[in-house]
Amino acid sequence: MVDQLVRLPRQLGAVIQSARVRQGMTQSELAGISGTQQKTISAIENGSVGVKLGTLLRVIACLDLDMKIGPRERGPSIEDVF
Repeated sequence: MVDQLVRLPRQLGAVIQSARVRQGMTQSELAGISGTQQKTISAIENGSVGVKLGTLLRVIACLDLDMKIGPRERGPSIEDVF
């Protein structure tokens, strides 16, 4: 799996869903091993903003994923173009 840039909840949900499917796991199975409910997994995968950070980190860990935070890369400013 290649590192993916995530800036929106929906993007994070897509990464989580992709990892779950790649591992051949259902939402219910992921919910069971992460100690949450299937509807929570669905909410995460759909980009819900109401999911607790601890739950999200637990789901990420159960998928053998890491979350890295780094400085945002910005493109050139308009002054650099002209």
